[in-house]
Amino acid sequence: MSSENSSADDENPSTDAENASTDDMRVWDVVVVGAGPAGASAAYAAAVTGRRVLLLEKAELPRYKTCGGGIIGPSRDALPPGFELPFRDRVYAMTFSNNGRFTRTRRSRQMLFGLINRPEFDQQLVEHAQKAGAELRTGVTVQRVEQHGSAVPDRRTVAVVLQGGETLLARSVVGADGSASRIGAHVGVKLDQVDLGLEAEIPVPETVAEDWKGRVLIDWGPMPGSYGWVFPKGDTLTVGVISARGEGAATKRYLEDFIGRLGLAGFEPSISSGHLTRCRAEDSPLSRGRVLVCGDAAGLLEPWTREGISFALRSGRLAGEWAVRIAEAHDAVDTRRQALNYAFAIKAGLGVEMSVGKRMLTVFERRPGLFHAALTGFRPAWRAFTDITRGRTTLGELVRTHPMAQRALTAMDRRQAQAQAQAQTPAPAPDAAAASAADSASAPVAEEGE
Repeated sequence: MSSENSSADDENPSTDAENASTDDMRVWDVVVVGAGPAGASAAYAAAVTGRRVLLLEKAELPRYKTCGGGIIGPSRDALPPGFELPFRDRVYAMTFSNNGRFTRTRRSRQMLFGLINRPEFDQQLVEHAQKAGAELRTGVTVQRVEQHGSAVPDRRTVAVVLQGGETLLARSVVGADGSASRIGAHVGVKLDQVDLGLEAEIPVPETVAEDWKGRVLIDWGPMPGSYGWVFPKGDTLTVGVISARGEGAATKRYLEDFIGRLGLAGFEPSISSGHLTRCRAEDSPLSRGRVLVCGDAAGLLEPWTREGISFALRSGRLAGEWAVRIAEAHDAVDTRRQALNYAFAIKAGLGVEMSVGKRMLTVFERRPGLFHAALTGFRPAWRAFTDITRGRTTLGELVRTHPMAQRALTAMDRRQAQAQAQAQTPAPAPDAAAASAADSASAPVAEEGE
């Protein structure tokens, strides 16, 4: 049973013997596991308060991560003060296609979002955490955390056990160790959606790079909920696709077809990689005792687009702030109060965005042509999209404050419910190919530009 759910008697003031044993060892106020955007943000947020913070990373930095590298407004706004984004390109145009058809490009006079390479971006975030006072250790793997037992000197301390047997002690721990998180397993994170992303980093000649400069491509894919992207970064194009896990062969085929369709099959990728993205279930815990989780470790990302950097930065900052409060807690009641406050802060912001994103994914899986037609031919939808990418609003805020968005989402929910009800009614099933063709036909053929 987690100490969050245990009685206050489990965390009484330490005895003199407990104090003496703890004082003999170095106890960190906050230990953060994982030095990606979530972990580095958590370490920074905790360190700027003057607390003793240790940031652990199993790899040597910088290291490659499978990621499109899009930095939207909410990501920018969550960065530490003075952070200079290492943009590889700035996006002013977006080309949309529906499985290679009905292509249209929409342009903007203002930047929509920026593109970064994760090794540079993550390294810079870690350096900001270090400047704030956090200590970094790389090349270390955390095997487990313990909140009870012989390795734990008192009820206010968490033991972080490293591979090789070394044990670190902390007043609070933040798990930011990715989607296959060991800290998430300790907390009991439950997942509701798992997707497979495949990506290739493709170096291209200057003439090809120039054609893509300032423009990205989003392609709504052939499998339900899937899509592909091309993100230009100087002399390299990041090309990827994502779809539900369990469609591995089809996802790989989609990436190959996508690359071929773009005329890029003749260029050798410098890196080819894959990654599972995981979304939390609505009732998934965000803490256990003095341990919090954030970012991918908590299953925090936008379900429709699977955008994760802004969720990592924002949840990491909150986790770092509340880890400090938990480190200062002297009993189980206060620890539980602070952990619940952290969960409330996550759910009130990111949780609302995830809920809206989940509803949009449900409709998108059935009607990708509808989304394509809206973004390419309906000005309010395009304006809402650009407001989100620039950070002027969020999915949750958009639905809350715009009656048109509320009505549109409610109408889509209603149609989805009707479709599900019809699917459960014993009647002859419609021809799937005909339904798919009708869906695609809802997106009008349009010329380039607005």
